[in-house]
Amino acid sequence: MIRMENVSFTYENADNGAAILDNSILISKGEIVLLCGESGSGKTTFSRLINGLIPNYYEGTLAGKIQVEDKNPEEVELYELAPYVGSVFQNPKAQFYTLITDTEIVFACENMGMDRREILRRFDATVTAMHLEPLIGRNLFTLSGGEKQRIGLARAFLHDAPLLLLEIGRASNLDIGTIHELENILRLWKEQEKTVIVAEHRLDWLRLLADRVLYFKDGKIEQEFTGAAFFKKPLGDLHAMGLRGTSRFVPQRVKNSRAKEVLELRDFCFTVKKKNLLHVENLTIPKGAVVAVLGNNGAGKTTLARCLCGLERKMRGTFAFTGKEYKPKQRLKLCYMVMQDVNHQLFAESVLDEVTLGIKDMAEEEKTEYAQNILSMLDLLAHEDKHPMSLSGGQKQRVAIAGAIASHKEIIVYDEPTSGLDYRHMKEVSACIQKLSEMGKTQMVITHDPELVAQCCDYMVFMDNGAVSRFGEWTDENIEFTSCYFENAR
Repeated sequence: MIRMENVSFTYENADNGAAILDNSILISKGEIVLLCGESGSGKTTFSRLINGLIPNYYEGTLAGKIQVEDKNPEEVELYELAPYVGSVFQNPKAQFYTLITDTEIVFACENMGMDRREILRRFDATVTAMHLEPLIGRNLFTLSGGEKQRIGLARAFLHDAPLLLLEIGRASNLDIGTIHELENILRLWKEQEKTVIVAEHRLDWLRLLADRVLYFKDGKIEQEFTGAAFFKKPLGDLHAMGLRGTSRFVPQRVKNSRAKEVLELRDFCFTVKKKNLLHVENLTIPKGAVVAVLGNNGAGKTTLARCLCGLERKMRGTFAFTGKEYKPKQRLKLCYMVMQDVNHQLFAESVLDEVTLGIKDMAEEEKTEYAQNILSMLDLLAHEDKHPMSLSGGQKQRVAIAGAIASHKEIIVYDEPTSGLDYRHMKEVSACIQKLSEMGKTQMVITHDPELVAQCCDYMVFMDNGAVSRFGEWTDENIEFTSCYFENAR
């Protein structure tokens, strides 16, 4: 059970998140509650109040009463609350403590001093329930973003706490099979009368699971719905609330004419320890196309992106763009990659400096004006003086995209660019991608986000086991294939 009475919280450092203002709520045992709202509406702060990170980790001014099970997070240490609350953060790497999947899954239970035999029993049950066999014994740094998310979820499953907090605004990183597994896990938890709170942007997979929906705006629970009532709302109403909707996949960008200049890959391969991680026999993409790169977690999408951009030097094969072949080192100047974990590519002391970093051949004043225009397009201008690492996950994502736009590179590859983004910001990113396409930039978008694909992509590539199994324009056949792929996620 969770009880809040007139709870408000304001961070000492305003960059740590959105304030919570005068919220009261009772969440009963066994409920599945969906938290939704635009980025910065207070969902993460609400979760931190429940799992004890506030006030034990984040400093600020707290008012009101909070009760979690029979504990007051204000009055107990985090370790005292840990047996009762299991958390999965938006970025699972933020709570990884080991290097190997096995040890990471059991870490929380070992840290609580649980009997080893019980840990092993739970471990075996978790691996079986979540179909984790291919991930066991793997180095965490070799996993895709979606696979890392699965390990975070597995640890929560094994923890077996009566209250689960899932901050999975990055469910767009999860493939169809994992979404189905997650649905089944939530059903199991409900049968076990566990209380589950899910903060999420991609809503539709929770259609048959959520008992209640809390809609946050400006730090307050502005509206409360039953799950049944919320999911009957028209698509237009959800969009007006800044929320992702549900509709059949219909591409909005279908081109009839194609550029004669192309990006061509031939026998494009990457092998590690005699294991073939990537083998693209032949792929031809018109200059200026926006390509949706689809496939399950671990299919080779990120590996393809890294090889394209010259980040993997040991790959073999031919990369030709507009008739000229490029070696890996040369491709570093031709291509730009927005990484799935953008923390790896944010270096400057301010957002503005981060964007101007890649701008060449401009006077300083022109650089600043150009960068500010890009930030304005992505709703980041108000943050231009902030340190990039102080921003939310979604804001960091947009800063990295701003850097890609400013770079003037001919080929841009995005790895899950809408991770943690609400509907409005997804639309802004989509608009920028379309504008770059009109400027002749060739773009590849690795994603599990059907709304983004429908908005801005005019070409599709489907990967399986490191190979391209299907590619082409939006023919009727490719539309039907992609539609079925995304429909299976619902």
